[in-house]
Amino acid sequence: MTDLKQLNDEQKANLNKFRDIVKDFKLKDSSDDYLLKWLIVQDFNVARAENMLKQSLEWRRINGADDILDTYTPIEVLRNYFSMGQVGIDKFGCPVFACAFGRIDIKGLRLCLTNKEYNNFVTWLFETIALSVKKENERTGKRITQIVFLLDFEHFSMKQLASKLAVETILDMVKRFLAHYPDLFRRAFVINAPRIFPMLFAMVKPLLPATDFPKIKIFAADKNEWLPAILEEIDADQLPSFYGGTLTDPDGNPKCPSKFNMGGEVPYTYYLSNNGPVAKDYMETMSVMAGLSGKKKLKFNVDVPESIVRWEFMTEGGDISFRIYGKDAKSNEDLVPLVRVDSHLAMEEGQVTCDQPGKYVLEFDNSFSYLRSKKVRYHITVHPPSEKV
Repeated sequence: MTDLKQLNDEQKANLNKFRDIVKDFKLKDSSDDYLLKWLIVQDFNVARAENMLKQSLEWRRINGADDILDTYTPIEVLRNYFSMGQVGIDKFGCPVFACAFGRIDIKGLRLCLTNKEYNNFVTWLFETIALSVKKENERTGKRITQIVFLLDFEHFSMKQLASKLAVETILDMVKRFLAHYPDLFRRAFVINAPRIFPMLFAMVKPLLPATDFPKIKIFAADKNEWLPAILEEIDADQLPSFYGGTLTDPDGNPKCPSKFNMGGEVPYTYYLSNNGPVAKDYMETMSVMAGLSGKKKLKFNVDVPESIVRWEFMTEGGDISFRIYGKDAKSNEDLVPLVRVDSHLAMEEGQVTCDQPGKYVLEFDNSFSYLRSKKVRYHITVHPPSEKV
């Protein structure tokens, strides 16, 4: 939270200039605190801040953001399986939002939503978060302009990271939040970050303004490290007991499900279509037997370091497992660890970076199935680093 008194003369002049430029924008909030947010993330460049605000106002118009809290209610699958909710207030008066991120079945949720439903929900979610700040201002009469995120990445796995749909959804939500709600979070506590978390953060990092980096604190699974850091900024009675605080639901539940849920795998009954994916013309086909011999290997070469391997495949006859590993790699670690995917319900798409050149293998594994062989339709390509997305 930037104090107006801390601004230097040049920053004050830019704020005055920005205020004059946007005076005819018909803003719902034209306070200096609000205008400062746009300047802060643009390093007080007035022209860039103006352009950013204009684009955001158009986004709000198209998505009905000003009225979304009155016109939209999340559908059942989102209420039950998307994890995010306010649990308390931090020591600075900022609303605290908890999210069991690692437990969210992002791909499963997206397969339940039309694009319109997804857009409405994301807008509704961010407006709900922004409204919490306004409510706290009105309740306390204090100058509150930001919120706090507590993001629990326990159970976040390669299955989620390897899903193109899941990663695209994560990045899209981050982009929207940063583009239309600048400087809204004061702190983000990332806890229980798994070993693969740096891979996800590497994709998110380029989206963040420089002013947001110091706000993010990342911890692995050691509770003795992350809990003291959290309690420095959030009182125990404002933190769910499940995360080391003293807050519980009225019935004593330490996870506080009345405030936010723990996500979970989305049942197929919620999916928009149970007819399965449709093969694309350019896909090749192979059959994978059932039983212990039910494995098929696709070999490919990577000539350039940091190349990207992309895959898309679907199955007929049920789900299947797959992994990607280096055939001549010194390490025994899989590039993509063996994971079982519902490729009979939705096209499995993803990508991974190969740090080193060499021979690699994508292996389909049906050995868990004793009776049913699977037909796999697939397409695998290798792209140079310049085609990273």
